[in-house]
Amino acid sequence: MGGLFSALGSFWSWIVHIFDPLCGPVGIFTWLGQSTILACGDTGWGDEIALGLQVTVSVAIVTLPIGLVIGFLVALGQQSEEKSLRLAAGIYTTIFRGLPELLTLFIIYYGMQMLIQSLLELAGYVGPPVEINAFLAGVIALSVVFSAYCSEVLLSAFRAIPKGQYEAGDSLGLHRGRTLRLVILPQLVRIALPGLTNLWMVLLKDTSYVSIISLADILRQTSVAVRVTKEPFFFYGIACCLYLVLAILSSFLLAYVDRWAKRSEVRR
Repeated sequence: MGGLFSALGSFWSWIVHIFDPLCGPVGIFTWLGQSTILACGDTGWGDEIALGLQVTVSVAIVTLPIGLVIGFLVALGQQSEEKSLRLAAGIYTTIFRGLPELLTLFIIYYGMQMLIQSLLELAGYVGPPVEINAFLAGVIALSVVFSAYCSEVLLSAFRAIPKGQYEAGDSLGLHRGRTLRLVILPQLVRIALPGLTNLWMVLLKDTSYVSIISLADILRQTSVAVRVTKEPFFFYGIACCLYLVLAILSSFLLAYVDRWAKRSEVRR
């Protein structure tokens, strides 16, 4: 089994290298950065910045579905007929929209370690201190913040859908779950998509916070390069370009998603 996981890991590393836009076979740094401080390999910082790009994209992509699912559940709780659910959902959104993202990251990164350590000690654990993976902590912190804002966008979208849509589903004999899936969700996506698009752009920028807990994202890698080379304008300029490229590519992709979501609308 260990050999299988090792083989899968090697295969994945090969795939990542092939499609690496910076240091892959047809990467920008591979062709344009040779014999410069952006060269890939031991002679330049190309590999480190490419790794930072991979980490940034990975954190954002992993955070997005988790945040969407949690935000959707919180939005359902906010419009629930059960008072306790509405109260819990309201407290959740108030806390994580009110706290700065960096503070939330610190609380989860350090607080989870302390909590797990305390629980293990109560269970009789004696051993080295527990350390939380920085990637996991970053994803959790960004997910709860993203979900808090996402829930408000989805709640507004829910409220924009007439209650008659639910009643129509009931009159057709559909269970509320099927009504939600077949009737409400398609409309919800179209209404909430512009707000979710903005939240995705914010999430891309918020990934830079994970550099504070030593996760090797774009900002962390370029900061290390700046300290070593004393070239702040150059490397921070590279970081700016990478974030802007991610934003531009996201804009094109989200525009396609928007057209797909509206494909069933009648053209006027």
